Amino acid sequence: MKRLRTTRRTMIATTALAALALSGAAVTTASADAPEKKSSSKGFTTTVVDFGAYTSKVEVADPEEPEDRDPTVNATNNTLAVSPNEQFAVATNSYSDHLVVIHVPSGKKVAEIKGYVSPRNILFAPNSKSFTVSDSARGVVDRISVFGFHVTQRLPLGAGVFGTAQSADGKWLYANNAAADTVTIVDLAHNRPTDVLTGFHEPRQGTKLSHSGDTLFVTNYGTGEVSVVDLKNKDADPETIGGFQGLRAVSVNRAGDRLYAANSESDEISVVNLVSGKRTSVHVGDKPYGAALSPDGSVLLSGNMADNTLTAVNTADNSVIGTVESGPKGELKGPRQAISFSADSKTAWVLNDDLTVAEVDVKNLKVTDILGD
Repeated sequence: MKRLRTTRRTMIATTALAALALSGAAVTTASADAPEKKSSSKGFTTTVVDFGAYTSKVEVADPEEPEDRDPTVNATNNTLAVSPNEQFAVATNSYSDHLVVIHVPSGKKVAEIKGYVSPRNILFAPNSKSFTVSDSARGVVDRISVFGFHVTQRLPLGAGVFGTAQSADGKWLYANNAAADTVTIVDLAHNRPTDVLTGFHEPRQGTKLSHSGDTLFVTNYGTGEVSVVDLKNKDADPETIGGFQGLRAVSVNRAGDRLYAANSESDEISVVNLVSGKRTSVHVGDKPYGAALSPDGSVLLSGNMADNTLTAVNTADNSVIGTVESGPKGELKGPRQAISFSADSKTAWVLNDDLTVAEVDVKNLKVTDILGD
């Protein structure tokens, strides 16, 4: 049994999930697409709801081939979200049929949520009580409660729905559709779309909302450009920033004047000054898919998929601080876009190919633990 780790995070023992994680109980399995049923594990019960007309059936050509899981978008990716209270991590990749839930303080995998085909992006609500997951093959965005892992809302947005971003208050969702070349704006309070923005080119996972909430940065994988959308005017023809090579993840600093983009074909992170237009290239590892900026804005981590490393970049001068590699405390396995930071920027969580999570000491650039193994 994985030892219970003592951390700075305060454990919330009032939730059923935390109680399960600390009890050593078996993993609870729920389904996102099944008739109403219950599955229990030592008293922990999940109730799964059939959403009827909102439930789509998808035929998978070859479940063993990652690219064949989704008939609408020929792409693979991974996603990881850590709750704002740092109690739970939810992870998956687009070639899995389930989500994994990990209790962060103990490092235990406490649940699997099955029934997905090609899950793409996960975001936690600001209150940590629920999260959303998009599935491009099903064409839906689900909201799932952490109190039982059941779907509480299902929003059909069309096959190809991919990357998502949300406002700081959790009231608005912005959903890329890589098949339709659109971005849908969703009023989460009423669970309904309000606008559909067009003119994009295969917008995938990379979409970021500025900290001010008035600008949306959308990656166009098809053209290697980032669209800069003014959400107040909802530009029909937004400004674009081009010249990227194998554009993957993007991040934007708190001030909104720096854009960081992962170039998987040139093995570089592009740093773009959004005021002057000046661009700096930082050489990182092999096939960087991730470009995750720490909350304090001081460090950027690139997830280098091909060489199983992370590169840490000092954002003050765009110099490389060092490299995170596998070590005695655990391995990095195919790190990509799925990188999250603790609120104090001291810890990073990085999703592995096997859906375990590597915990990284950002200052010392060391893997300190593997969660969910």
